[in-house]
Amino acid sequence: MKNILVPIEEHDSIGAVLETAWRFAQGFGSRIEGIALGPDTGDLIAADFAIAGSIFDEKTRRELVEHARRVFEEFMTAHGVASSSGDNPGLSFGWAGGDMSTDSGIGAYGRVADIVVVGRPGSGRGDPRRATLESVLFEAGRPILIAPRKAPVTIGETVVISWNRSTETARTVGFAMPVLKKAKRIVVLTVAGALSPGPSAESLAKALQRHGMTVDVVNIESSALSPGRTILDQCATLGADLLVKGGYTQSRLRQMIFGGATADILTYAEIPVFMAH
Repeated sequence: MKNILVPIEEHDSIGAVLETAWRFAQGFGSRIEGIALGPDTGDLIAADFAIAGSIFDEKTRRELVEHARRVFEEFMTAHGVASSSGDNPGLSFGWAGGDMSTDSGIGAYGRVADIVVVGRPGSGRGDPRRATLESVLFEAGRPILIAPRKAPVTIGETVVISWNRSTETARTVGFAMPVLKKAKRIVVLTVAGALSPGPSAESLAKALQRHGMTVDVVNIESSALSPGRTILDQCATLGADLLVKGGYTQSRLRQMIFGGATADILTYAEIPVFMAH
């Protein structure tokens, strides 16, 4: 986890996103790279034609990029992170430079990062956009770390793996191995009614134990809550500071219509979520 990408945009969670990236990077001696982010043209026009015209004016875009860079660099400097061109080992930061990326482009840019840190999306004007998260999740081929609205004090000491036996979750666990190896405690959690055909939680626990990890298994047979809310409730009960979960293990369309664990977690999670598709 030596290369961390953080899209920078003015929203209500940007402070929590930056602090989450910084805390995560400390455990790996990572380089944190910032890049200015803005919405796609079509999304802006649909929301407000006048604002769309101003943002896609070259002067305004340049000002937004400079503001994003200033926010990023001031945070890193205030937290004692050294600026680096990318050649120096250890915790450092750098700026991607160039023009503003958009939601559709950030996924492609993130393909050379080890992980991309984004804010938990919402529907308000001041919230991070779901389009940003989904672009990285589906187009980068890399994992994402979703920062909660309030920055965490620790990340990855007690990790819950939401194991539904799916290919997406297996891939996510593979991406998360550097994090899991540093964890003090790992809990493999299954929730009845939300399982795909595949290896049991006990099988995953044994596989992780062969790597020298301390792993427990919790199987929830029934709950009055939805699977997503049950997962988050168990995270709180276990004192987890990181949830590892496959993203959209059902289709996005099905989750949009009927809901699903990913949708609940993107709405309600109060701890960082390590996710991949």
